[in-house]
Amino acid sequence: MGKEIKKIGVLTSGGDAPGMNAAIRAVVRKAISNGVEVVGVKKGYMGLLNNEIVPMDAHSVSDIIQRGGTILGTARCKEFTTEEGQAQGAEICRQNGIDGMVVIGGDGSYRGAQALSKHGINTIGLPGTIDLDISCTDYTIGFDTAINTAMEAIDKVRDTSSSHERCSIIEVMGRNAGYIALWCGVANGAEDILLPEKYDFNEQKIINNIIANRKRGKTHHLIVNAEGIGHSTSMARRIEAATGIETRATILGYMQRGGNPTCRDRYFASIMGALAADILCEGKTNRVIAYKNGEFVDYDIDEALAMQKSISDYEYDVSLALSRSRMEIGK
Repeated sequence: MGKEIKKIGVLTSGGDAPGMNAAIRAVVRKAISNGVEVVGVKKGYMGLLNNEIVPMDAHSVSDIIQRGGTILGTARCKEFTTEEGQAQGAEICRQNGIDGMVVIGGDGSYRGAQALSKHGINTIGLPGTIDLDISCTDYTIGFDTAINTAMEAIDKVRDTSSSHERCSIIEVMGRNAGYIALWCGVANGAEDILLPEKYDFNEQKIINNIIANRKRGKTHHLIVNAEGIGHSTSMARRIEAATGIETRATILGYMQRGGNPTCRDRYFASIMGALAADILCEGKTNRVIAYKNGEFVDYDIDEALAMQKSISDYEYDVSLALSRSRMEIGK
């Protein structure tokens, strides 16, 4: 184990995610219960380089568990991707007496945590991203809230799509990962689900599916499109021109990152935050917290970043089988 931990910091980095505040709260209160002082770093690694560091106590995290976003703020910081920036960040930690840091974010944030560890600052990463694209964990903070937000929005769009007998393309977030699109596509009963990991960019198959559905009397058609494919508006124009059916694109955008976190996100973020504080106070470093096979565990950051993750072939096949239209045309 490393040196005795007397003061730790916590920061949120990259895109915000519902449940980050629950994680911050858990880190602060569990560390305090362990007799360790806690400070918060504003605006992620950018705030660290700007020395935006504030003391935190149990009261400072009161009444935040139900709030979306992050009370510490977040930002992306190109400077921290450089060796010079990373060394500067570690030195600022030492100047402020910070022995360890809990970093809440995605893979990019983990690389920053990895760099701090190499420069002598104990670090623990927490998976905070709505995209569910961190390979070492089956759960990421914010995913559950994001898919429920998107699901409810898609239900509403489908209502009006049915009323106007339209084809609707709903674009959801996820960067280059298709998990939000897959979950919402199944949960919303989409006729087509377009995932970066699976899509063959054959628009004609989608057009044929829409036309076949309309001939069978289906009055609307729902396509859930992942952000990693994008171009929903131009796709809608092409589909309308090819089918003669009014087609509209709706890009849900950043609404998926906001809102009150679900019970699942609050609970998982709280347990993960507490575990991060505990193992950091034990002197561990260069670790990430994960939820794997029904248990909360920790991995070496190097090992975690080397892991790979992909959409389950079975789950994707199920999404196709559950589309009645595809089943009827033998696809």
